[in-house]
Amino acid sequence: MLDIKYIKENPDEVIARLAKKGKDAKEEIAQILSLDAERRALIAETESIKAEQNKMNKMIPVYKKEGKDVSAIFVQMKEMSAKTKEIDERLKTVETQFQSVMLGLPNLPDEDLLPGGKENNEPLRFFGDPKVFDFEPKNHVDLCTDLGLIDYKRGTKLSGAGFWIYRGMGARLEWALLNYFVDTHIGNGYELVLVPHMLGYECGLTAGQFPKFADDVYWLETAEDERRRFMLPTAETALVSLHRDEILTEADLPRKYISYTPCFRREAGSYRADERGMVRGHQFNKVEMVQYTLPEKSDEAFEELVANAENLVKGLGFHFRTVKLAAEDCSASMARTYDIEINIPSMNGYKEVSSVSNARDYQARRGMMRVKRADGKTEFVHTLNGSGLATSRILPALVEQNQQADGSVVVPEVLRKYVGVDIIKK
Repeated sequence: MLDIKYIKENPDEVIARLAKKGKDAKEEIAQILSLDAERRALIAETESIKAEQNKMNKMIPVYKKEGKDVSAIFVQMKEMSAKTKEIDERLKTVETQFQSVMLGLPNLPDEDLLPGGKENNEPLRFFGDPKVFDFEPKNHVDLCTDLGLIDYKRGTKLSGAGFWIYRGMGARLEWALLNYFVDTHIGNGYELVLVPHMLGYECGLTAGQFPKFADDVYWLETAEDERRRFMLPTAETALVSLHRDEILTEADLPRKYISYTPCFRREAGSYRADERGMVRGHQFNKVEMVQYTLPEKSDEAFEELVANAENLVKGLGFHFRTVKLAAEDCSASMARTYDIEINIPSMNGYKEVSSVSNARDYQARRGMMRVKRADGKTEFVHTLNGSGLATSRILPALVEQNQQADGSVVVPEVLRKYVGVDIIKK
């Protein structure tokens, strides 16, 4: 959520920066300013009436002691109580409207981001060289099928399109990737947290995914006396609520967390001809990084998360690039995002395997996550997240880039201690 004080002091700037995200916010900003003014006026009015009521309350015993008639005071107090009730009802309506519009605004993009969408994304750096084969390479679907790594048909039989089953050496390879990610992050000082896979509405609200994207998740229908829950779309949704409604100290920060979870996405699906197999699905595995930091350490934390994700991909020996996203390509909650994209040869292009983002204080305001400074002042923390990494595109790239002429696949050296073999073959 944006800072109302900042909106009031810089309405034109807020409108201009949101326009870089493709959001015409003129009406919303005008509505927010109007509702805020009305809200403050109503609060002032009700406080004035309550002060007058307190004054009259003190007069009653004095009047009685002096033998004066207090009936007129009671009539006035009854009228003021009715007026206060009327104002409180209006205030409740105004505050609900104000909160709704505020929650609907996306985060402000950082000022250095280019406006627009994917067409303005900026590759920052490349690592390694594209794979060149001296034979006709296979695509990952055929490789995984021929080697018995993935069972696409039975995955579809069990759950429909957009699902698959890891089998045998494929399951071991998937588990090896997750172990490699987790071990590396723990070595970098991150705390491993295993979170629930079913979350309450407040988690989606704090992360900034709700209310706008509430239909993009899988909701669980529960009994009327239970909380309505949804399947987490990413561990970030849980991790950024760990300190919801808490006040941390400077000594508590930074907090660095990782979590492994399956991720569930309703909007996924192979809607593009080149995104076959595991590249886009309704369920996939991911290790997520999240940091809570002091505002002045936010940029430093962002660079650390980017480096962590890049180093994981480097360790696998992949050719990849790091891309700075244009404002409109960043998600609604994020002020800044870099994507790490790997090359999948059969797709003749790059696919994102990690998005590293800085939400600044946007999520912290929604979840009331604050830090108490040494001088006693309290302010909102900054939250950041990054995939570290998602496997559903790593594994296709791995088998395609490491395939050999005989149809076998060389296991990256960093995974061999987990997989138990150097080469996967029939």
